[in-house]
Amino acid sequence: MAHDSHGPGSAELHDPETDPLATYVLEPDDVRPLLARVVAAPGAATHTSLAPFTGAPIAAVPLSTPDDVARAARAARAAQKLWAARPVRDRTAVLSRFHDLLLERQSDVLDLIQLENGKARVSAFEEICDIALVARHYAARAGRYLAPRRAGGIVPGLTSVRVLRHPVGVVGIVAPWNFPLTLTIGDVLPALVAGNAVILRPDPQTALTALWAAEQLEEAGLPADLLQIVVGDGPSVGGAVVENVDHVSFTGSTRTGRVVAAQAGERLVPATLELGGKNPMYVAEDVDVEVVAEGAVRACFVGTGQVCVSIERIYVRDEVFEEFAAAFARRTRELRIGSGLDYRFDVGSLTSAAQLATVVEHVEDAIGHGAAVLSGAVHRTDLGPWFYEPTILTDVPAEARLAREETFGPVVALYRASSDDEAVAAMNDSEFGLNASIWTADTARGAALARRVHAGSVNVNEGYVATWGSVGAPQGGVGSSGIGVRHGREGLWETTRLQTVAVQHGVHGLLGGLLPGGGPRVGLGRLYGLGTETFPPVYTRLLRLMKAARLP
Repeated sequence: MAHDSHGPGSAELHDPETDPLATYVLEPDDVRPLLARVVAAPGAATHTSLAPFTGAPIAAVPLSTPDDVARAARAARAAQKLWAARPVRDRTAVLSRFHDLLLERQSDVLDLIQLENGKARVSAFEEICDIALVARHYAARAGRYLAPRRAGGIVPGLTSVRVLRHPVGVVGIVAPWNFPLTLTIGDVLPALVAGNAVILRPDPQTALTALWAAEQLEEAGLPADLLQIVVGDGPSVGGAVVENVDHVSFTGSTRTGRVVAAQAGERLVPATLELGGKNPMYVAEDVDVEVVAEGAVRACFVGTGQVCVSIERIYVRDEVFEEFAAAFARRTRELRIGSGLDYRFDVGSLTSAAQLATVVEHVEDAIGHGAAVLSGAVHRTDLGPWFYEPTILTDVPAEARLAREETFGPVVALYRASSDDEAVAAMNDSEFGLNASIWTADTARGAALARRVHAGSVNVNEGYVATWGSVGAPQGGVGSSGIGVRHGREGLWETTRLQTVAVQHGVHGLLGGLLPGGGPRVGLGRLYGLGTETFPPVYTRLLRLMKAARLP
């Protein structure tokens, strides 16, 4: 999904520790209350986050240590016991109030998302929509999702069974930088409403957004210490989170995800992992080319292409390939690229020098192997240090890195397809399986093709918003794209543990009549007490009666 480090690439541009003329993008006094929420010792080392639009320093973010993570876990565990004991309606009320505060104060966090991540404001607004949907959904449905469930007992009518869901305790969330609000608070909310405490490790580059959200949750009524925020690198601080929690949720690269899974497995701690993707799209021959071209632009270039579910490869039927390629390239060239804390631009900057380097390497390697450029492939230094034009390539050979590796930037490759079967085979020819997209005028055909695609989510006549935004349905990956899901009841259940409680009532009535001697008895001991000669035929008769009565 996302890469796990933002890279220090251009820190020397305006680092206030080395450049006496440098000034922070945000006034230190203004962000001090937010930074005070980081669990870190007094005088802790700091990380200077940089604004992608300019390379200027944003804030000196305190860095936590593994000892700080352990301290945060102790405080979280103490707070969680009281939180779990409160009625679900109290927990959902916090989410409902947070929803309202988020929408009311969205301008503040939109600025933070843009300053820390570099995406255009319209892309940042997608994060507001997403978290509002998640908060509203769980506020309305968590009570139902967490309610005890009846199950059939060994002796119908005499054995009552309830399946209960308990919070696991403390949930650890290790989040990346590409969605500073969605991939932090979007996982925090279901964990909290399930009755857990949370230790959140946002990426150091985008910590302010997560800290702002924590401030709003507290104002919405979240008790102190339930949400602990630690900041630091993946290997030390992220690893310490895994060592101190009862469930870990990780979003990042497949390479790091394997490390997290192994560490969690060693502790027998469950893990939810959303990892890399090389998401495909198929354009059938019966489409309105202009409609699909508009959808493809959004699917490929929203968030500057740094979106886990964005499209990186498109398979187009021969019959419409030339027409679609022309329309797609034209619309891509019309995109407005630039920086600004407003809605003037469609595409912003990449987040870091490291991400820019990956994009440039993939494009240059593909061109070196014979790929042709339809649009873009230009590093726009006139706009800022890490701007890169949305890029469309064709004739990308299989040996090019861009053909199989996740680029995670505003780059897409176009390929020809002569049939549905050929397109589906090409879409499935990847180790990844996160998201896919199919466009056709025949929605029944699209749905049938979707079932054949090896991906956790498939959108028909949309790129990614239809599945991701439908927060009542689970969202996750298969193969090297991860395990487990977020969203829906299944996402909430990820942070719970199951308990089955069976109550055996007195044996009388029907069962008493089946047993020699009849009369009231207590428990199943009466059956076992019949002896080895009598018990099997008696229970055999009962089993046959239960089948005849169509009991489950």
